[in-house]
Amino acid sequence: YPTRTMGGGNAQKSAKARADKMAKDKGKGGGSQLASNAKAMNIQCKVCMQTFLSTATELKLKEHSDNKHPKNDFYACFPHLKVETAE
Repeated sequence: YPTRTMGGGNAQKSAKARADKMAKDKGKGGGSQLASNAKAMNIQCKVCMQTFLSTATELKLKEHSDNKHPKNDFYACFPHLKVETAE
């Protein structure tokens, strides 16, 4: 009886697809996002110098102010958010 080889199962197809994707993504740079996340940390509490992502909502900043600095005003922590009213 001649030996026949099977066409390949799901595991083989998955492994080939994974290898192809890794080869395709090899030149993209990939890796860690830590450097880009550090660059995005551009909101800073002026009391404790903790940094926040630029996408942090005012609600999150208010929570930080209330929890960490209850004796200080919100605008003491984040003076750049104070809206000047024209009179």
